[in-house]
Amino acid sequence: MLCPADHDITEFVLCGLSFLEHSMASGSSNGVLRPLLLGILVLGVFVTVFLMYFKPYEGWLSGPVESVSEHVKNLISTKSDKNATIVLIWLWPFGSKFDLSVCSSLFEIDNCFLTADRNFYNKSHGVIIHHRDISGDLSNLPQLQRPLFQKWIWFNLESPTHSSKLSGIEKLFNLTLSYHLDSSIGAPYGSIVPAEGEENFVPPSKNKLVCWIVSHWNPQHVRVKYFNELQKHVKVHAYGRAFGKHISDNDFMPTITSCKFYLSFENSVHKDYITEKLFNPLSVGTVPVVLGPTRQNYEKIVQSDAFIHVDDFSSPKDLADYLLLLDKNEEMYLRYFEWKQHFKVKKFHFPAEYACLTCDYLRRHKEYKEFNDLDTWYWGS
Repeated sequence: MLCPADHDITEFVLCGLSFLEHSMASGSSNGVLRPLLLGILVLGVFVTVFLMYFKPYEGWLSGPVESVSEHVKNLISTKSDKNATIVLIWLWPFGSKFDLSVCSSLFEIDNCFLTADRNFYNKSHGVIIHHRDISGDLSNLPQLQRPLFQKWIWFNLESPTHSSKLSGIEKLFNLTLSYHLDSSIGAPYGSIVPAEGEENFVPPSKNKLVCWIVSHWNPQHVRVKYFNELQKHVKVHAYGRAFGKHISDNDFMPTITSCKFYLSFENSVHKDYITEKLFNPLSVGTVPVVLGPTRQNYEKIVQSDAFIHVDDFSSPKDLADYLLLLDKNEEMYLRYFEWKQHFKVKKFHFPAEYACLTCDYLRRHKEYKEFNDLDTWYWGS
């Protein structure tokens, strides 16, 4: 005797009781079989009620595949891989969050687990601390004792002029992550790398001679004083709030591309402080005119004939005369692009790539490290 599945719950229960009575009457039941059948009946009723009235949450089906965060995916993979290197982002750089799951997919750096979850502090091999986000009283630094295997990494891409010197951190860190060429972990704004094959580069068409896009205008800056003299002798297409000409993100690189020369003037002059102001024009076929550290410093990271340095000229007028000469002499101008036959510009992703590079360093360098002269190394005192 079978109970149809398409009956309602009342009929199903009555059918079950009838089946139980029939089984007992037929003599097929005994002291063991009777409670067994009764238990089966109760379980069947419960399952039937559950399936009839309970609607499962749709996220049960889609959640594990579509809605689970990359951070949780990383956590799962980390638990399954005891060899993963854990890097804790203690302070989001300038408060800006970024994807923590890109080390393998974007930068081909494997076995890394980046996290901002401070519950991982005691398990983290490295803790990245962004200098510009450290409070003056150091109260937002980790308060727990540092595990013996753990390294604290001082992270800063700003120049000493724009980085406050904080008392109490000079001997606090194990490693540095900075644009400095002698930093423990290099964090350059860009680099020159070999091209896949020899290229016959042709600069894009230009409709402007000299351009400059400046976001922070300070009359006391060296670059502003130099610009004020330079523009007396050559027209400079200047953009930014100081000139009432805002450039959107979409127009930023096309504007640089449209100029023969771009003023790659750093906001302050310090050793190794060479930023995207150099690499942006280099990447789009515009000759950078640099103002920053010495020419010798620039030549450590880029070919000597790829840029023009203001120090090569006795005055802004002499520089202007040279730019006007190059404008009329195409052969001389094109020499500034010969390096592109064999090399290209690589830009770095801030700050994700630097965190991944830190993980890669920690994975390869497990030896003890300490850095006891941060003040002297960075601020020079």
